Amino acid sequence: MPLFNYRAINSDGRAVAGRIDALNLVDLETRLRHMELDLVDGAPASTRRLPGLKNIPRRELIHFCFHLEQLSRAGVSILEGLADLRDSLETPRFRGVIASLIEGIEGGQTLSQALEAQPRVFDKVFVSLVRAGETSGRLPDVLRSLTDSLKWEDELASQTKRLTLYPAFVGIIVLAATFFLMIRVVPQLRQFIKNMGETLPPQTQVLFFVSDMLVAYWPVVLALPIVLVLGINILINADPLARIRYDGLKLRLPFVGDILRKIILSRFANTFALLYSSGIPILDAVRITQNIAGNLVVQRGLERIEQLIGEGQNLTSAFLRTGFFPPLVIRMLRVGESTGALDAALANVSYFYNRDVRESVDKAQQLIEPMLTLLLGGLLGWIMLSVLGPVYDLISRINI
Repeated sequence: MPLFNYRAINSDGRAVAGRIDALNLVDLETRLRHMELDLVDGAPASTRRLPGLKNIPRRELIHFCFHLEQLSRAGVSILEGLADLRDSLETPRFRGVIASLIEGIEGGQTLSQALEAQPRVFDKVFVSLVRAGETSGRLPDVLRSLTDSLKWEDELASQTKRLTLYPAFVGIIVLAATFFLMIRVVPQLRQFIKNMGETLPPQTQVLFFVSDMLVAYWPVVLALPIVLVLGINILINADPLARIRYDGLKLRLPFVGDILRKIILSRFANTFALLYSSGIPILDAVRITQNIAGNLVVQRGLERIEQLIGEGQNLTSAFLRTGFFPPLVIRMLRVGESTGALDAALANVSYFYNRDVRESVDKAQQLIEPMLTLLLGGLLGWIMLSVLGPVYDLISRINI
């Protein structure tokens, strides 16, 4: 469904602008009328989007699930619950999404079918769980599980950001300070040191050489990292083999690769348990979790598992043959299969890895801070030693 930019007047007589999905201008006017807005003008919006752009914040989805779960448990119909939620939202984009859901349901669609028409907001896992809840009559329970799952994902994303933001911030400060010293301070001291007529030590010669290179080619130095990042992104997006090698390299990185592997395993176990407990068949659950791995190596492994299960192998044997999943996951799968409580066993795996990730992030932060301090101290010490070393040698000979 195409996007339309619009300008409208609300019930208070104020002009508002936004963007929502609509079939055409007539459909746009109808959707805005459901939002208590009078259309002034509208036009198709550009469908070009930035990579990784998130249309709806995860916290809005958490509120959406919690709101519907509470109202459905209280016996309120889905339509009334969505209408109440639409009126309480402040985000124009999400209000438009809710209005589209209401129109779809009024047109005869189920909630899952209406959600499926908004793939940029509700992914396949979300839609499959809601469909399973509608089929089994356990929609409130599924919405409660979705709320808990989204909260867990939000916490996991927060932990990951905590691990990357501080090193990135300090790293930028270190590089900026070093760059400033090399192109501004060192050239000013260079002539003074050369005028002393002393033979420059090797570290000072290296410092001056690096400074000259940065002064002469600073645009290249600044542009090179950007070009490399863009080039790598284009390559891995265009070549599946390059993407597999890149994703495999991330999993083999010291310390970081171990944390990333645990995050993937925790996300997989949590989602798989949620799907299985909602009544979705194992083969369908494996197929759905392939889209949330976030790593092509893991995705190919899950595709292989789907193939092996389709050929008649049991779940534990299929997971064991991929070689990616550690003994803990295999053991829990075996226990879950034998006891019939596969969802509980996988929930234990998710809890274990989630706790392990949190502890690993805390340890990483404790290690990163002194390492960055040592790096900054080492760079500044090298620069100062290279600059002041010849001066100190000259002063020492004068005193003699």
